Amino acid sequence: MKTDPQDIPEPDRVPGAPHPRHTARVIGQDHAISEFVDAARGGRLHHAWMLTGPRGVGKATLAWAIARWMLSGGNSDDLSVPSEAPEVRRIAALSEPQLQLIRRPWDDKAGRLSAQITVDEIRRLLSFFHMSSAEGGRRIAIIDAADDMNTAAANALLKILEEPPKDALILLVTHQPARLLPTIRSRCRTLRLSPLNPAQMASVLADLGINEDADPLAALSDGSVGEALRLAGQDGLDRFQRLVDLFGTLPRMDRLAASRFADGAAGRAGADGDPFDLTITLLDRFLTRAARAGLMGPPLPQAANGEGALLTRLSPDDQAARIWADAQARLSARARTGRAVNLDPAALVMDMLTELAHLPPAQSVSPDKS
Repeated sequence: MKTDPQDIPEPDRVPGAPHPRHTARVIGQDHAISEFVDAARGGRLHHAWMLTGPRGVGKATLAWAIARWMLSGGNSDDLSVPSEAPEVRRIAALSEPQLQLIRRPWDDKAGRLSAQITVDEIRRLLSFFHMSSAEGGRRIAIIDAADDMNTAAANALLKILEEPPKDALILLVTHQPARLLPTIRSRCRTLRLSPLNPAQMASVLADLGINEDADPLAALSDGSVGEALRLAGQDGLDRFQRLVDLFGTLPRMDRLAASRFADGAAGRAGADGDPFDLTITLLDRFLTRAARAGLMGPPLPQAANGEGALLTRLSPDDQAARIWADAQARLSARARTGRAVNLDPAALVMDMLTELAHLPPAQSVSPDKS
């Protein structure tokens, strides 16, 4: 039975947030906006652009803002377009004839999203450029994320980039540009987006109606709005606070508290997220921040109460920093392997916590009595 289009999830949308095409403004990326606007107005508009940067910093939001701006005449300096513009309504409804979106398709036979962007999707793009050529004017394609293309799809896109259609603009959203073919990268101009600072994060979260404290969310998400929304939707700040409190019991880790934290990794992934993935992410962030503390001092802002004092004790120098960094790389790989072979998530996390509690930096400190 064919799936109702209304029931198909959008692979390029962060759970708990509106799709980027519905986001009215791009925050914190003024340099990238200015670079694109200057190129468009200066007659230097390349036919293909890679929008790069960490996941969740606004690459897709920028791509959709560029599309609205270009198709509506490009009159503003900041890519803003009046909400009543017909192009805005058509783009929001995915009914704009001069715009084509390429993303992972729905597999009706499997009843799930395809794991990759297939060559058939790029062939749709070829058809779009061919069919829309008679209409004239600017034609825009957004590929989100270009990293998801399989080999056949990437090769098909390369042929388009080698001989671009007249008045075509192709926007490639990519989280890991190194995964793309070098020949694709060489035919694109790059717009680099940066992580958001706490003030910018606060502005975005306010726009989205999220009332969480922006400072710890910005710290824990490394300036990624997408990651901040995931953390907010899964009580990530509370879970991280419990992790900090747990490490505060070293060198004799509270086994009961550790067991409770590990149990939080169990459960099935759902619309709100994956508890195991969240737990591993929080452990990874804690170890990364511990390593950073040994080299540069505790990171600011803090992501949990008492985090700064704890990291000062756990990672006082570069030797401790190297131990935490090695642990982060080792345990991250173990988590991926454990997921692949379906190990019990709670048992796997408990083993990780036990190993971390016996590392030299953890054994050389005493709990803060203040």
